[in-house]
Amino acid sequence: MSERPLSGRILLLAGAGRGLGAAVAREAARRGAHPVLLARSRGALEELDDRIRAEGGEATLAPLDLLDGDAVDRLGPSLFARFGRLDGFLFAAAELGTLAPLAHQDPTEVARVVGAGALAFQRLVRTLEPLLRRAQAARCVVVGDPIASAPRAYWGPYAAAKAALAAFALAWAEELERSPIRVVLVEPGPMATRLRRRAFPGEPPRAQPDPELYAGAICDLLAPSSARHGERIVLQPARSSA
Repeated sequence: MSERPLSGRILLLAGAGRGLGAAVAREAARRGAHPVLLARSRGALEELDDRIRAEGGEATLAPLDLLDGDAVDRLGPSLFARFGRLDGFLFAAAELGTLAPLAHQDPTEVARVVGAGALAFQRLVRTLEPLLRRAQAARCVVVGDPIASAPRAYWGPYAAAKAALAAFALAWAEELERSPIRVVLVEPGPMATRLRRRAFPGEPPRAQPDPELYAGAICDLLAPSSARHGERIVLQPARSSA
């Protein structure tokens, strides 16, 4: 059997409990990676771990609330003790918050939306970059949203969080220009996720593509053969085999 494209790679996937993060975790495991699954819900992670193992892969669970800064800070040292390096990092975490006029937004909830997105990403970068530098060809993918550059009414906190995330990701990429680490920002189209269902409760269940149709393209960007860096990449869903 030929070597799989992600064989032996240690990948941290933030936001892996459901949706796109979970889809990438399963696809990465199929391609030979060992995903470290980070999400707030232990139950969702255990369910995903069961599916990965049933498909012949293996994973490590990292139940963690991204708003718990001290826990995030401990993550890097913990991964170093376990693996000694990190070959890839996917940031797919997001909070929608309440869709409402800006004047009606609860400041506590706004802080949570931004904190679980851009601010959590910065804190993860702080604890993970030393591990990424220990790998020969670390690859990082940050999941953005087109709304960051085209905000619309009632979506202010979410759009602001995604805009800040994009700025952090692309600035970090420029800082790493002379390193072997590659960083890209990806913008998938609409997909059938829990966040989407909350935002558009009247939309038919199968109106949007499954997250699995974007997972392969993201795994390609996490492979050591990918040389793309500092780009904002608009992703298209793969054709379904169904």
